[in-house]
Amino acid sequence: MEEMTFIDKIRKIIKMRHDDMVSAMASGGVDNMEKYNYMLGQIRTYQYLSQEISSLLNKKEQNEQDGTIININSKTKD
Repeated sequence: MEEMTFIDKIRKIIKMRHDDMVSAMASGGVDNMEKYNYMLGQIRTYQYLSQEISSLLNKKEQNEQDGTIININSKTKD
């Protein structure tokens, strides 16, 4: 199986499970606070996993040499 095909399938499963939890909560599928907290934790976990996969795919890892400082004054005065 190709890497991107595998990743796309994982992302699809995560999205499907996230949407199922959101739908269950919105339709009144929560009958006590314990279940609510559990489902909310599941939703947050799916969101976190999705964000981590996106970050890894976008390669937004910071280059240690470049840092995060942007030089606004591109012209130097002599």
